[in-house]
Amino acid sequence: MMLKNVKRTSLQMCKNLGLFHLSQQSQWRKRRLLILCYHGVSLEDEHEWNPPLYMKPSDLEVRFEMLKQGGYAVLPLGEAINRLYANDLPERSVAITFDDGDYDFYKQAYPLLKAYDLPATVYISTYYCDFNKPVFDLICSYMLWKKRGTLIEVKSEASNGTRGLLPFNQTIDLRTDDNRQRALKRIIGVAERQKLSAEEKDLLAQKLARVLGVNYDELRRKRILHLMTPDEVAELSSAGIDFQLHTHRHRSPLDEQLFEREIRDNRVRIEEMTKHQAIHFCYPNGVLARQFLPWLSKENVVSATTCEPGLASPQTSALLLPSRSRRASTD
Repeated sequence: MMLKNVKRTSLQMCKNLGLFHLSQQSQWRKRRLLILCYHGVSLEDEHEWNPPLYMKPSDLEVRFEMLKQGGYAVLPLGEAINRLYANDLPERSVAITFDDGDYDFYKQAYPLLKAYDLPATVYISTYYCDFNKPVFDLICSYMLWKKRGTLIEVKSEASNGTRGLLPFNQTIDLRTDDNRQRALKRIIGVAERQKLSAEEKDLLAQKLARVLGVNYDELRRKRILHLMTPDEVAELSSAGIDFQLHTHRHRSPLDEQLFEREIRDNRVRIEEMTKHQAIHFCYPNGVLARQFLPWLSKENVVSATTCEPGLASPQTSALLLPSRSRRASTD
């Protein structure tokens, strides 16, 4: 505790003395690139459900205002990476990225980027662009959270087979975070054991919604936890948004052929939708194995962003670029 207080005091002293400002202006900072990594921007209450990944639109606007007022040089990702390795970065260089390609980017983030005239890259997983329904794992988690604090009686759904699919007997206990996580794990386990297709997973999510008393049709109408459609991707690409690789199915298999398939399927769909090259990559869920690096090189991937915090320098491997998550402040 004492060490933490000392660190806090030291940080405040640095701020008071303007040392952070000097660091920003230094040659050390000029040779480095800050890659900001955002995820979701709430359509409704997603930031309450999953604060590490989702933020309110007003909070995102505050971040963009900080970039504007702080005099940061916000560069398109490809240009930023090229200039990083050419030792040609302007002062306070920043690249803005978003993961996954959720519909909330189209609805919430893009209008703010346009208003502030900021370039951005979206690392998009393309499977749920074509199968445009709620992402199964996420929507199940969200619905269980919506009914938090309750004890749900499983009754009427038994007659149409739900009890055979949903792994519950008489009740679903959602009164604690741990119980909700256990319930989610059991539901996902059913889908994995039975090797359900995307369509079958969506039917299972609908059955869960009925048991919980959640209006699934309303969630779909609002496009909660959906990805952008191909038409929306094409529209934003024409408007200047850069779409890059994040695997087709948002997974990173440890088998080389399966991994290559993820990259190739992802690239084909991105290039079909955008008519632009997809050569930059972000590791889904931050999952990183060393064998991925030669596999990415084989697939002509130029850069890959990790979830490791930090700033990239010319000495950083282009396939191990650090980033700054949405929780961290801009510096």
